[in-house]
Amino acid sequence: MNDNTSRRSSPLWRWGGAVLLPLALICLFELLHSRQELLSAWVFGVMAPLEQQLGRLTALVPFSVGEVLLLLFLVFCLIWLVRAVVLLVRGQGVLSFLRRLCALGAVFLWIWAGVCWLWNAAYYIPSFSQRSGLETEPYSVETLAAVTELFAQNAARLSTQVERDEAGYFAQDRSTCFDQGVSIYDNLSREFPCLSMKSVKAKPLLCSKLQSLLGFTGIYSPITGEANVNVDAPLCLLPATIAHEMSHQRMVALEDEANFVGIAACVTSDDLVFQYSGYLMGLIHLCNALYPVAPDLWYGIAEEYFTPELSTDWNDNNTYWAQRSSPVEEKAAEVYDSFLKGNDQELGIRSYGSCVDLLVTYFS
Repeated sequence: MNDNTSRRSSPLWRWGGAVLLPLALICLFELLHSRQELLSAWVFGVMAPLEQQLGRLTALVPFSVGEVLLLLFLVFCLIWLVRAVVLLVRGQGVLSFLRRLCALGAVFLWIWAGVCWLWNAAYYIPSFSQRSGLETEPYSVETLAAVTELFAQNAARLSTQVERDEAGYFAQDRSTCFDQGVSIYDNLSREFPCLSMKSVKAKPLLCSKLQSLLGFTGIYSPITGEANVNVDAPLCLLPATIAHEMSHQRMVALEDEANFVGIAACVTSDDLVFQYSGYLMGLIHLCNALYPVAPDLWYGIAEEYFTPELSTDWNDNNTYWAQRSSPVEEKAAEVYDSFLKGNDQELGIRSYGSCVDLLVTYFS
């Protein structure tokens, strides 16, 4: 009798552990995420060192391990669901079907617990602005226009110095961009020691075209410590995107700050290609902020500084993303917006635009 009881209770204990343990981890995160000192100790004492070690380990292979794991997981989910439906149709019973669904649900709970403790925790520590002392202040339209003009001048100057193809498009070798990205933070890290770490090379995404359809230029994989970059998007912004994703490896979680840090790393680097891409990326953000409040100033800057080469890259980027605008992209943006707001980022996806405040503060 005791043996039978043990056999019957063992699955129950396994089910309880599979579901209750990740639920407990998720609930613990929700209880503690307002304890900034405690979360900081976790992020900088455990999470960041762990992810940096994982990044160095996965750097041994040229492809994105995180992307492959995600693809394998999606295939597993599909096969699991199809098999569950087939067994239900064959008469295995509703209880067996529900058990399989619960098992899949338990896997998702474990994944979400991992996301909470391996990435979301970074949203609740002191921001890069607080750690670096770079606090933003209100500024005038004239100051915004002056910084925009500065970026336009430098982007125009460098636009004629980078390699281009016969049609005039930016044509730097992709592999070289990824190789050079390893040293791109050397100068900025000396100014902001909170960004110091041994750089881990970013990686191209295999499913870059899908990323473009979803409206993303890259993604950071915390479970593998990899900065993954969309290589289907216009090449002119690839270096700046590499720098952006590498900022997440340095625990710059907020997207507005990651945009600023990536741009600042590029323009303060010794690499001309990264400088140009950083000034171009910054110019896009600044113009998006300046045009609605002072279109005349924007047109004046564009007329004075946009070289044919700069205009080619500017139009190439605009055309590329306009052609890929779709309900799928809009839905993906809504999901990511909800994710950011769920982690107390009140601006949600609009936080990408608030990097302008940091650009104006730093460069004015």
